Parts: sequence; C-alpha cells; structure tokens
Amino acid sequence: MPKVLISDQLSPAAVQIFKDRGVEVDVKTGLDRDELIKIIGDYDGLAIRSATKVTPPVLAAAKKLKVVGRAGIGVDNVDLPAATAAGVIVMNTPFGNSITTAEHAVAMMLALARDIPQANASTHAGKWEKSKFMGVEVTAKTLGVIGCGNIGSIVADRALGLRMKVVAFDPFLTPDRASDLGVEKVELDELLRRADFITLHTPLTDKTRNILNAQNLAKCKKGVRIVNCARGGLIVEADLKAAIESGHVAGAALDVFEEEPAKSNPLFGMEQIICTPHLGASTNEAQENVALQVAEQMADYLLTGAITNSINVPAVSAEEAPKLTPYLTLAQQLGSFAGQLTETGISAVTIEYAGDVAEMNTRVLTNAALTGLLKPQLEDVNMVSAPVIAKDRDIKVTEVKREQQGAYETYIKIEVKTERQDRSVAGTVFSGGLPRLIQIKGVNMEASLGHHMLYVTNQDKPGFIGALGSLLGKSGINIANFNLGREKAGGDAICLVEVDADVPASVLAEIQALPHVVQAKSLTF
Repeated sequence: MPKVLISDQLSPAAVQIFKDRGVEVDVKTGLDRDELIKIIGDYDGLAIRSATKVTPPVLAAAKKLKVVGRAGIGVDNVDLPAATAAGVIVMNTPFGNSITTAEHAVAMMLALARDIPQANASTHAGKWEKSKFMGVEVTAKTLGVIGCGNIGSIVADRALGLRMKVVAFDPFLTPDRASDLGVEKVELDELLRRADFITLHTPLTDKTRNILNAQNLAKCKKGVRIVNCARGGLIVEADLKAAIESGHVAGAALDVFEEEPAKSNPLFGMEQIICTPHLGASTNEAQENVALQVAEQMADYLLTGAITNSINVPAVSAEEAPKLTPYLTLAQQLGSFAGQLTETGISAVTIEYAGDVAEMNTRVLTNAALTGLLKPQLEDVNMVSAPVIAKDRDIKVTEVKREQQGAYETYIKIEVKTERQDRSVAGTVFSGGLPRLIQIKGVNMEASLGHHMLYVTNQDKPGFIGALGSLLGKSGINIANFNLGREKAGGDAICLVEVDADVPASVLAEIQALPHVVQAKSLTF
C-alpha cells in the first residue's frame, strides 16, 4: 500500500480521499527541516501547501518518494531541478483557486476606492471622520487589466458587472478572445494612460518583473489606484512609494510583496496603502478545492501511474518513453524558439509531423511544443496546462501528419500565426537522439540549440559576419558555434550563434545598430 505524508494543513476531506482510495496517510504538520528529513524516507508521496520546503537535502533523504503534490499553483517552495534529477514527479493544482483570487482582487479594488480599512480603523478608534474618507465610484471608470488569462478574465467579467470599462494588456490575448470577454485589447502604454484602476494578473517572468516601475508609473493617469494580487516583484515598491508621496498615484492595495513573509516593508504605514498577507487563495472553498484535487491526483499516480498537472514530467507511458523522449525535447525547443521571438498575441499554431514521428504520440508532442511556445510569457505553464491555456486564449491548435517528405526522414515543423506576422521553425532528431534545427522562416540551415543562443536576421551583405564576430569578441562573448542560412544571395539571411553566456541588452543594441541588421535577440533554452 502506498504511503503519503501530509506536512501542511489540508482539508480533512483530502485525508479521507487517500484512505478511500487505499493509500495510507499520515498528517504531521509544523515539521522543521531536520524533522522532515528524518521521516521522509518512509513515504511514497508528500502533500504540501506553501510552508513545507522541498529542498535538495529533503529529496536526498526521500529514498522512496515518487510524487510531491502542491495544493495550489505556486511551486516556489519545491526545488524542481533537484526533484527532476531524483525522479520525483511534482504536481500542482493550477485552476483550483482562480475565482477566489479574482474575488479578492475585486474586493481590494472596492476597498481602495472607498478607503474602507482606513475608515474602519478610524471609527474603531472612536473618531467620526466622515469628511476625511471621501472615496470614488468605480462605475464608468476604466479598469486596466495587466494579464488577462484565467484569473484576469474573471476579474474583467466582474468589473463589467460593476459597469466599469475594461482595457487589457496581454500579448497572448487575441482580438476574438478580447471581444468574447467584452474587453478592449490595448498596448501597455495605452493602458497606463487610460486606466483609473490597474490590476495585475500576470506571472512573474523576465518580461513582467518590475513592470510597474518609476518610468511606467509616470505614464499613468494622475490619481490612478493600483491592485496587485498576483506576484510580488511586478511592482518596484520604492518607486510606488515615491509615486504615492508625490500625489501621482492615489493609492494601492497589495496582497503580495517582493519579500514574503513581509514583516517589514517601505510601504507599511502609508495611509494610502491597503495590505493583506497573501490572502488571494484564502477561502474555505478554494482550500477545499485544491486539497481535494491534489489528493485525487496523487492517488491516481500512486495507484495507476496516471499523471495529471505535472510540472516536470510529461504524460508518457513507460513503453513509448525511450523513443519519444528526444522528440519531446525537440518539440519543446522548437516551441520555445518561436515563443521567445513572438511579441504579439498568438491566434493559431499549426504543428506538422512528417515521417516516423507522425506515428508517435503526437498529442504529447503537441503539448510539449505549446509548453515551449507559451512559457516565455506564462512561467507556470506545463505539459498539462498548456493546451487548456491555449484553448482559453482562443489559440487555434492544428496537427498535420504527413508521410516522409524532402531530405529528412522525419521532422517537426511549427507555424505560429500572430496579429502581425507568421513565423515557422522546423527540426529533426539525428542519430544518437540529438535534436537539430533544419529550417527557420523558410530558410534552410542546420543548427543545434545550446543553452544561450544569439539570433540575428539581416540582409546578406559582405562583411556582416566579420563585423558581428568582432563585436562579440570586443564584448568578451565567446562563440561556441556559428550557423548561417540565407534565402538567396543578397536576400534575407539568418545567423544563429551559440554563445557561452546570455548576451546583454547593451550588446544586443550594438548588434541591432550594425548595417543591414533587421533583428537581434538573445534566446535561452
């Protein structure tokens, strides 16, 4: 009989699910690291929330551990590389608390509009400061939603019910999806200029970190009010404080902070700021939902091998894994390549399988490709959630299967259609299981993908390669591999360079300034 440890507070109903399914379960909460290390070796599964830290020493002691189940979406408290290396599946429950978090954001917005916490504290203190707390209506005001995915779209729907106008900034939001939601899709600068209230619902990625900094706050309408129930780090807290002190920002309601637990913060004590201790998912209904989901998922895996909402392992059977694995890597790399070069909303994705790969489990390969494609914008996306997210965002996904064509016995090709352009990339697997790019935007070339890549498109002119190499050398960037392709002599050309480290933005700007360069981008795989 499999044995599971629940080390954080979960609903008693989750315990009962394990027992009813025939899984032995122990509940031991409040363990410190050493106590957890001492007992974890006895368990096949570990069910957690955010308190338990699954670190390399814990995983090293977990000799029997097969699965970690996180009741909730965030897995910051789990060392994913160490878990993967140890062969431990990490699952989460990405959609169990969406409504709760969205409702908290709306509640924070209304509290911010009417100074409710401040008025409550004043009245409890025996004051009657009726004239001090002059609020604003939300009716007919413009709400700017940054990140209009699962939670952001629920907030937009509730705001429309309050008779607000809603504008949304989200690179993955298509015009059709925006129309269905009843919101207006805009660029970030326009959202900042028009919004009376701004609410953040985007994951914390390299592209979204510090999205509300001093520069962007200065673009906001004077008197704007800001709500963040998503992730700390989206707002530069010192810049927000300065903007409030200057009177440019009227106030903010924050459920998340750069450092948590937030025992001290430069924003604490400001009367224009409402703070809550990361309560977005804290309702009885949400806690019950995620607890039941994680218990079902873990029991399914331990008893039948079924994998649901895995963060680090695709759903592949033991029989097909050896043959499929290199193509999974290829599909995710091709998707990531296209995703890192995509700046606008994706409306359609076509994935073509030719030759032997067309006979494989292409559903899993498509999930891998979508994961790579969406991950640059949505950090929490995984092999299970990727197709759901694509569907929610009205991204049309099409699979095409063909017999062998052209010079390669088998290949995968991804075509991405956006509002502004179409992009394609193709690859195959060489002997030894090595994935290789074979075509980019219709230009034939062969290249492997290292961890750090420099992608440059240019006009095919003499002297360009020398100029690029000299610039990289001058900047101290070592070239590991250099790959070239061109449409025709003097036409469009592509340069794909494997380098030893990420290319800094300042160097990319210098490359972009070289004659005949169209685009320069640093990619990471």
